Amino acid sequence: MDYLLQITPAIAEGLKITVSLFGIVWILSVPGGIALALIRLSNLPLIDKIVDAFVYLMRGTPLMLQILFVYYALPIITDGAIQMDDATAAVFTFVLNYAAYLCEIFRSGIQSIPRGQYEGAKVLGFTYMQTMRIVILPQMFKRVLPPLANETISLLKDTSLVYVLAMNDILRITKSIVQRDFDISAFLVAAVFYLIFTFILTNIFNYLEKRFSVYDE
Repeated sequence: MDYLLQITPAIAEGLKITVSLFGIVWILSVPGGIALALIRLSNLPLIDKIVDAFVYLMRGTPLMLQILFVYYALPIITDGAIQMDDATAAVFTFVLNYAAYLCEIFRSGIQSIPRGQYEGAKVLGFTYMQTMRIVILPQMFKRVLPPLANETISLLKDTSLVYVLAMNDILRITKSIVQRDFDISAFLVAAVFYLIFTFILTNIFNYLEKRFSVYDE
């Protein structure tokens, strides 16, 4: 027990990287996913096909491969014109990846809204953007909360992939402690940290689902 108490503060230092990356990526990828979803639902065939190809690429290749490509391969391909530090490369890659996944969630949510909602908004004189902002998107968010919760929890766990960029997140610090002390107890501490944050996120989304479900009664 004394050993666990001793290593916990060191592992907790990794929370700064993990939580910061999680927060920034979530804040940027949600509007990014909405924008991509709206583009896919627009009457712009060429742009729609480009976004469709982007979504297919992001969803069809491993996130770790994407991280390695952006950090190591992109500078070589562009002859140094595009070169990012580890934090920027991580945020950039995660946002692209999760925006692609959220795009499909939001697109299906928007398409689930009855057509009559659009027609009613048009009768009231709403523009397309007003209809989306006032009528469609609020209803869409209510419907996509369960899959959005799953992706949010997945994002929290996927932040551990940044250890390949030598960023001192929870997993990298934990691994270094295990290699230093030849004791796997540090993995238990790291697991507890992830479980605590997963518990918090799960309860936040459960609260939101219950709050929104009141309007369905």
